[in-house]
Amino acid sequence: MPTHVPVFVVTTLLLAMLPGASQALMIRQVLEGGQSTLRGTLAGNASGFLLWSTAAAAGLSAVLLASPTAYAVLRIAGGIVLMILGVKTLRTALTTVSTRPPDEAGRGTGFAGGYLTGLITNLSNPKAGVFAISVLPQFVTAEGPVFLSTVALGGLWALVSASWYLLLTWAVSRGRALVSQPAVLRGLSVTTGVVLLGLGAAVAAGS
Repeated sequence: MPTHVPVFVVTTLLLAMLPGASQALMIRQVLEGGQSTLRGTLAGNASGFLLWSTAAAAGLSAVLLASPTAYAVLRIAGGIVLMILGVKTLRTALTTVSTRPPDEAGRGTGFAGGYLTGLITNLSNPKAGVFAISVLPQFVTAEGPVFLSTVALGGLWALVSASWYLLLTWAVSRGRALVSQPAVLRGLSVTTGVVLLGLGAAVAAGS
């Protein structure tokens, strides 16, 4: 059964709080995606954690990371997705700045599009794979249903991460009165776009 659950919760929370592709993506969705897209992105990101933990429990994630070709394809695909989002964000920021809420501005890809984006971003994140393989098993004892315990920890991992991203996006949404000012919105959008573009290039390059 899982052990040291409080330590695991703290560990996954700190991991979620680290600046990275998922945080930049969530901020981008708040600014441009709309609520439906944001909800889809959160669900897709959480599903990614569940898939990583299930793969780790089944021993598949180790096989994936041990196969240079398979992992390279996954990594490059995820990097391309992030770079495309970065380019789109930069293009929007440098061409039009709307003071209307995202939903009213008509942007966003909907729940399904957000879900797919969140899922791909998570599955292409090397940190998630390494954590699932090297850290997650340390919180499971050899006694009891190891597979189910690992998957359960994956569910907890997804819940903790989703809670943090909900708090983060809520804070960004609450500051929309400030963020919606054209100059501030443009600056934040440009920063987010650059971060997504840079992270995408880094992920695709394997750095």
